[in-house]
This record gives sequence, C-alpha cells and structure tokens, in this order.
Amino acid sequence: MSTVFPGTAMATATVAESAGRPKIADVQKALETVAATPGVVGVIGEVYYDGKRIGKGSAGSRLLEGKGGKIPSDARYRIGSQTKQMTATIVMQLVKEGKLSLDDKLSEVLPQVAEQDLVEYASDITVRHLITLTSGVPEYMPAAPFDFTTRYTPTQLLEISRKRQRPVEIGTWNYSNTNYLLLGMMIEKVTGHSMAAEFDRRLFGPLKMTDSYLPTKPPQGIKGPHGHGYWTDETGKLRDVDRLNASTLLTAGGVISTARDVSRFQQAFQQGKLLPADLQKVITDPPPGQEPLPAGGPCAGNPELLPGHGGAAPGFSATTYTSSDGRLQYAVSTTVAGREPEREAAMRAVSQSVKAVFCPAS
Repeated sequence: MSTVFPGTAMATATVAESAGRPKIADVQKALETVAATPGVVGVIGEVYYDGKRIGKGSAGSRLLEGKGGKIPSDARYRIGSQTKQMTATIVMQLVKEGKLSLDDKLSEVLPQVAEQDLVEYASDITVRHLITLTSGVPEYMPAAPFDFTTRYTPTQLLEISRKRQRPVEIGTWNYSNTNYLLLGMMIEKVTGHSMAAEFDRRLFGPLKMTDSYLPTKPPQGIKGPHGHGYWTDETGKLRDVDRLNASTLLTAGGVISTARDVSRFQQAFQQGKLLPADLQKVITDPPPGQEPLPAGGPCAGNPELLPGHGGAAPGFSATTYTSSDGRLQYAVSTTVAGREPEREAAMRAVSQSVKAVFCPAS
C-alpha cells in the first residue's frame, strides 16, 4: 500500500479568503482535468468550510470505459492510509486516559509477539516508535492484490513481516504498515473491544461520521454506489480490484468513508477536539529523519496552509487537504486503471487541482 504518514504532508497550498470564506474556483472543472489524466477512471471531490459544503465535483465514470454513470460526489470510498491518523488518534486517547504510555514496550502490551517471535526486538520497540514509523519492523502487506477472499489474522500478517529483513534500525523512519497493524492490536488488547468497535465509539459516532466504517473481514466491499479501480495482472489484463482484502488493511488503511466524513474528522483533529496539544504533536510533528515542508505553496503570500493526508493501494488514491485552523477541507478520491505509474499520475493531477481550486485568478 503506497501511503503517506499523517505527520508528513503530501502537498501544501495557501488559500485566499473573501468575505470570511475561502475564494474557490469551479471544483467540477478542476476534477474534469484530473479525469483526463491517462489511467484515471473516475474522480470525486468536495470542499467544506466550517462543516458546510461549498464546492463539489465528479468526473469520469464508476466503471471502466465510461460505463456505470457518474460517481456521486458524496459516495463512499477507501481512504487508505488516512486511516493511520485515526488509529494514532485512538491510541493517543488511550494514552491520555492512562491506559497506555508512549514509552510502553511492545512486548509489555502484546507479550505474545515476543513469546511467539513475531516481532524482532519487541522488548525495545515502544508505542512512540510505532506511531512515528521508527520501529524498523518490516512490511507485512501481501503482494497479492487479487486475493479477495483469504482471511488473514493479525498473527499471520506478523508472520509474513517476520520473514522479511529489517530495513532500518530502531529510531530510523521507515514506512511500514506493520506498525499500525500492531497499534490496532494494542487497541483491542487495552480496550477489550474490536478495532471496528473502537473506531465507531471514539470517532465515527461522536463526530457523526455516519457513512464511515472499518471493514475487517473479506469479502466486504464498499456500501452504496462508488467508483471501481483496476489493476493490471501478470498477463497485462486489467482486473477489477474493488473488493480489496479487508483483513489485510485494518487499522493501517482500511477505513471506508466519504468526503464529508473525512472532513469532519480533520476539522475536529485540527481544532484540538480529539487530543490535547502535546499528544497531537506526536502525530503531526515530522518524525526523526523527515524534514518539514517549507512554508508557502501555490498561492504563496497567505498564511493559511493545507497539508495533504493521503493513501493509495491498487486501483485507487485518496487525499484530504485541510487548513491549519481546521475550517477548510478539500477531500478527493480517484479510481485508477493500471499500476504504479498511472496511480502516481493521478495523485499528481489531484495535487495540481489544489492550485486550480484554491488559487483562482484574481
């Protein structure tokens, strides 16, 4: 799963304001440009300000070759590794409640991973290492995008990770979904509830994210009308990957949501409604080895910044841009046909749409 850690921004943009609300251009027109990018099947996006939608668009189609009609702009989609920011938030809430500590060792919270030799150096890895992706734990994600139905347990995923060579030492940043799989297991151990139940209880319910959920078992697809993504198999044939295996995504990248709901989460997070500032900084500050992005952006001169939180997997990419004060969000989802080059091109096109939407000619 190609993804971006919550503490690192994919892109920045400064935004002009007019009469107390952002001055934005035509979202539909901007997304039509994204849809014209080779490999993009469909794209949807919505802009929210103070919780109210002020722009929307849908371009391309639900299915390949223009079939299936338009994707509703408020349709559900996979948010990918934007899930990690939510997972980290729940873990930090447990820290605030005294049920976990940032210095707790992995072997203390989940003794089975040490006893069964599922994670190397489990007695040295802390909760903080997992959140900041500095544990050095190898990736578990199976390289089988067409395995829709095999149910993997967290233990089986850790067994996959354990067979792979450690990429870095503890304390050095390295992207690995295994960190957030382990955090999800910690949530279940400490609370006595399932990962999905804690997402509902701590985030989706309180924030009225009524269209969001965390599937954990295959074959659970996306509820309601939505866009389908496609991935090229070993023979060169495009295959529908709409039914990505939920048991491999979990708290690393499994949440299904909408533009409205992810905007609600970002608004609450940025405005400090979910965590105290010191704990929020553990999530948002760049981890060791990661440089912060320079200030400014395509609309340089205005102090309002929009860091982009993104996620991607075979067949899709999704990004939510939010202002530092939490008042403004721009959430975009693309479905793609191809492989990494097509998906990366889609992500670049979405990044360009930020400038088109938020930097209209004066």
